Amino acid sequence: MAFTSAQKTALGALAVIAAFTCTPTFAQKYPITDAQRSTAQQVAEKGIPVSELAPNAPDTYVVKRGDTLWDISRMYLKSPWRWPELWGMNLKALPNPHLIFPGQTLYLDKSDGYARLRTQPTGGSDTVRLSPRTRTDSLASLALPTLKTHLIAPFLVEPLVADAATIEQAPRLVATTDQRVLMAAGDRVYARGNPDAPLSTKPGQPRSFRVFREAIPLKDPVTGEVLGYEARYLGNAELARSETTEEISDGKGNLKQEPVPATVDITSTKEEIRAGDRMLPEPPRTFKNYIPHEPQTSVNARVVSIYGSTPVAVAGQNQVVAINMGTAQGMEPGHVLTLLTQGDRVRDTTAEGKPTIKLPSEHNGLAMVFLTFERVSYALLLDVRTGVRVGDRLVNPQ
Repeated sequence: MAFTSAQKTALGALAVIAAFTCTPTFAQKYPITDAQRSTAQQVAEKGIPVSELAPNAPDTYVVKRGDTLWDISRMYLKSPWRWPELWGMNLKALPNPHLIFPGQTLYLDKSDGYARLRTQPTGGSDTVRLSPRTRTDSLASLALPTLKTHLIAPFLVEPLVADAATIEQAPRLVATTDQRVLMAAGDRVYARGNPDAPLSTKPGQPRSFRVFREAIPLKDPVTGEVLGYEARYLGNAELARSETTEEISDGKGNLKQEPVPATVDITSTKEEIRAGDRMLPEPPRTFKNYIPHEPQTSVNARVVSIYGSTPVAVAGQNQVVAINMGTAQGMEPGHVLTLLTQGDRVRDTTAEGKPTIKLPSEHNGLAMVFLTFERVSYALLLDVRTGVRVGDRLVNPQ
């Protein structure tokens, strides 16, 4: 199936076409900012300088299933976060950068010192060819994701950062049906909420919860200030019955009201759950296709912690770190940052007295922010040369 220029424009506007189905939510999943569109339009006029291409940028490339926009951007550009410029190179053929599909061939046109990315050889009509698909496939499911989904999908629901009051007032698990110590998926257990906000199955009240333990303070490595509390994710639970009260005899002919905890079903577990663990409402599960881009303001962040249930001293590629900047400091999903080492402290054996000196910080790779809270963000380590440690810096891409 081939699309003309007019049809490709309709694709960008998400019109429904014969072999595909598409929903209006597709446009919301793949936002393109005015700044990115402006950059792309400027670049589209003549391309980018050849000097900005990656050293081994291929003249032709067939998009494969499993590719990501980050992969392709890194393949063609020295600075992969400059994705809007890669899109701009192909703006005429692909009005939306997310409408790149497996099976398409990309052609690199280099002339007059500038490079342009096309979907047809030079002189072609820039027609986009797609393999036929069943009607059950949608454009959203066929288009390339920005990052490999499996790397960050678990972290989109696991990290939870809250303040001390929220943690303290969260409902807690109190017992199991047979007084076992440990709780697992499929178990029916009991929970109590805050006296001012008991657990309830009334309409509008949360029914799905995440279970967590050991809310760890996230301290700024520079100031020591507590930025929030990171809860250790244990699993998920579903509220089956509300908290109530019941009249109980005290054995002397008197009746008194006693609280009866809510009934909760454990639906899944990552780790064993026990009495005293807390619950917070499950947030809406949404997956964004992040557009890598450079922050518009100056960034000087630090690694606060390495995410995971098992403490480790260093993080490697494809691991997740928390940083000491959040939405309050302008962080947003898709921001690409350069990692810098702290610079080791060594003894200068060549100088009198052998003083201790600090070595310079070195470029150590790239990280992309994918989840933000008010004062903390989580970032995926994309390219790492050496282990990343708490206290390492993250700055604007270099």
